[in-house]
Amino acid sequence: MPTQAEERPAPEAFLDEARIEARGRGAPGRLKIFLGASPGVGKTFAMLEEARARQLAGVDVVVALVETHGRAETAALLRTLEQLPRRVVEYRGQSLSELDLDALLARRPGLALIDELAHSNAPGSRHPKRWQDVLEVLDAGIDVTTTLNIQHMESLNDIVSRITGVRVAETVPDHVLQRADGIELIDLPPDELIKRLKDGKVYVPQQVGRALENFFSRGNLTALRELALRTAASRVDAEMLAYMRANAVKGPWPTQERLLVCVNEAPVAKALVRAGRRMADRARLPWIVATVLTPRHETLPADARAATLDALRLAETLGAETVTLHAESDAVAELLRFARSRNVSRVVIGRPRTHGAGWRRLARLLREPVAERLLDAATDFEVTIVSDPRPPARRGGFVWPKLDPDWRGYVAAVAATAVASLIAWPVGAWDAIPGGAISAIYLTAVLVVGANFGLGPSMVATLLGSLAYNLLYTEPYYTLAVNNPEDIVSILVFLVGAVFTGSLAGRLKAQVEGLRVAQRRTETLYDFARKIASAGNADDVLWAGAYHIAATLDCRSLILMPDPSGALEQVQGHPSIEELDPRAEGAARWAFERNEPAGSGTATLPMSEWLFVPLAAGEKTLGVIGVRFKDRSRSLDPETRRLLLAVEDQVAVAVERVRLAEELADARVSGESERLRGALLNSVSHDLRTPPATVIGTVSALAEDPDGLSRADRRELAGTALDEARRLDRYVQNLLDMTRLGHGALTPRRAPVELAEIVGRVRADLARSLAGHHLAVDLPRDLPMLDVDPVLIGQALTNVIENAAKYAPPGTAITVSAHAEGPEALVAISDEGPGIPDSEQEKVFDLFHRVTQGDGRPAGTGLGLAIVRGLVEAHGGTARALPGPNGRGTTIALRLPLATAPTDDST
Repeated sequence: MPTQAEERPAPEAFLDEARIEARGRGAPGRLKIFLGASPGVGKTFAMLEEARARQLAGVDVVVALVETHGRAETAALLRTLEQLPRRVVEYRGQSLSELDLDALLARRPGLALIDELAHSNAPGSRHPKRWQDVLEVLDAGIDVTTTLNIQHMESLNDIVSRITGVRVAETVPDHVLQRADGIELIDLPPDELIKRLKDGKVYVPQQVGRALENFFSRGNLTALRELALRTAASRVDAEMLAYMRANAVKGPWPTQERLLVCVNEAPVAKALVRAGRRMADRARLPWIVATVLTPRHETLPADARAATLDALRLAETLGAETVTLHAESDAVAELLRFARSRNVSRVVIGRPRTHGAGWRRLARLLREPVAERLLDAATDFEVTIVSDPRPPARRGGFVWPKLDPDWRGYVAAVAATAVASLIAWPVGAWDAIPGGAISAIYLTAVLVVGANFGLGPSMVATLLGSLAYNLLYTEPYYTLAVNNPEDIVSILVFLVGAVFTGSLAGRLKAQVEGLRVAQRRTETLYDFARKIASAGNADDVLWAGAYHIAATLDCRSLILMPDPSGALEQVQGHPSIEELDPRAEGAARWAFERNEPAGSGTATLPMSEWLFVPLAAGEKTLGVIGVRFKDRSRSLDPETRRLLLAVEDQVAVAVERVRLAEELADARVSGESERLRGALLNSVSHDLRTPPATVIGTVSALAEDPDGLSRADRRELAGTALDEARRLDRYVQNLLDMTRLGHGALTPRRAPVELAEIVGRVRADLARSLAGHHLAVDLPRDLPMLDVDPVLIGQALTNVIENAAKYAPPGTAITVSAHAEGPEALVAISDEGPGIPDSEQEKVFDLFHRVTQGDGRPAGTGLGLAIVRGLVEAHGGTARALPGPNGRGTTIALRLPLATAPTDDST
């Protein structure tokens, strides 16, 4: 009988309902696909008919793109709907009409009709495929109805190619169909489709003969029709399963049949898998092979666990879906819950192993009789029992179950019985206490031993406790004889209660151990994920992966990756890198080249001591991971295999992430270097050539006709040459300062200096540049001296004032002011130029950046303000660009350290 928890709706169903409600609140749109087996079955006509009906119902319907292919019926129906103009694309001299995606998004209808989902867009379109256009339209909250032929599904591409001999180039990923809210199958028998083709309702008459001979043969159409029907049936089946989960419907429902094969460590496991494959092939059913892991699984011998693993591997090889379930104790309930959730109709189990009646009774006490309980509980399934074809092994009488070989548990059983006897001795001497209290003391000892050491020691404690109780507390005392019938009953009750108590305590210990193992694996996996997330390079990631695999699986691990020549080399290993024999090297090469596991425990080179699994990210194989267990007979159980694959996935993703991060960093450095190189070449080729050209021109004029020039002209030419030479010197000095700043080689030689003295030298150096401007200096008399390098700060002020003179209109003033603020002096250079936009006030300090002023902007390298900030920051100050006084022009504010702290009067 299902529990209350089993009758609750699945949590995933609530998430699906929440997504549907979210669509109603604005995003995304709903997708419906009209699916057909081939062209000509009437998908477009059916889509238009439905759109017409929805338009009459009040829905805002727009035809974004529909192809009529010359069919009169389709064109007539199309004229009744609003159509968007198509976008014309010129390609190789031809005009191609495509979906106008931007116009559709701007129109924003309630429903858009977009034909031929698998169509490839013309080069130059926003998306290469039309299905990508559809996804963007859906994300915008617009419902879409579209059409698709079965041969365009990505997963069926190879199958269709084998059927028809034609490989379709235009495909749609399966996840697009999975996203569809509805799929409607448009079916047409092959004979009717061929008749439509001959009547000219599919292609123009000139193409009919070739189409009938190739794609549209009766056999091809029948096979494609079956594929379409199966695809639609699978979609309907998925919707039915979702409905069952959402409404807590107890299955199975008699719809599409599924086969479930239940395997465990029994020898019949492989025979079950093979029988399940034959049944699934005969009935053409999807089939699943499942096993249930309980805490008892950890106590099984290695060969028993290997039998389950071999059966699951065989099932994967034969094409089954394999599932590993987990249950604390009730494996039957877990199997039935899974079978009902997947709407399984047929269950295949192995015949219960034949034992004597005494063994069966004891087995019911010590372990769960899965086969018997499954036969009793699976009343709503068709159950098939498969017997082991091999004759059963002869058994020599009663066989005891395998007990825990750890001797400490049995010593603890003896010690616990002795302690219980010592505690019970004074209790037994007290007549007021009933005799049942003594048996409770021994039961407590059995419980403690079972909870700490498992089933075997608890059974020993039960036997010793019953003997001690008989020997010490039943008459005649100190003998095993019993005279009182009541004492016989007491001993039997104690024995039965102790057996149950010990069995339950042993199960509890096994469950606790299983939980501890799972917790340790989860913790180590979490620690590993955290380590690789913080790893800065691929070597750290690979080392963390090798260490984690070795520590978690108790094995030796290796990671191999290809070198530049393509040969696999060991890049990491734990505890160390080892020499591989030829078989191991061959297994590693196979796993790398085929992207499949190879080596120990697989069907490829199983004689190798190493097991190799590919280290792959997406379709790219990065390397292989190798493991070798200390116990050569040990093989990967399902849980360990999943853990190894999980680690492999995380390592591959982390390595790919590090590689992409390194490539991105290299690309950024390369791009920045290229940008700086281009800007520097532009400065050298244009801005630095102007002063030498001027100098050469003036000196040539002086040299060619020195006597023909007046004294004033010679003085003017010499002054011009001198100014341009000084300007060239400043450009070169800026380049040198930039290099020194970039390498941290600029060390200021600080000394107390008056700001007025620095400004005076700057005024003299820029006399010709400031000829058209008035330099106003407003410095307080009590301004303390600056603690700066006068040469470097002089260079900074020169760059700022010269820059202001370039951009400020002639006749305007440039003002230099300063005042003390705490331990710093705020020096402001203001002009009345066009100003700097707010968005560029920080960018002007970048290398080679110049504010856009049109084609007539003054020349310059774009280094001036970048050098200013570097020189000021080398003194511990700051440089900022601010709007000028009264909102006009620009102010460059420099904060520079003072030599002495200002007094209150100075502030």
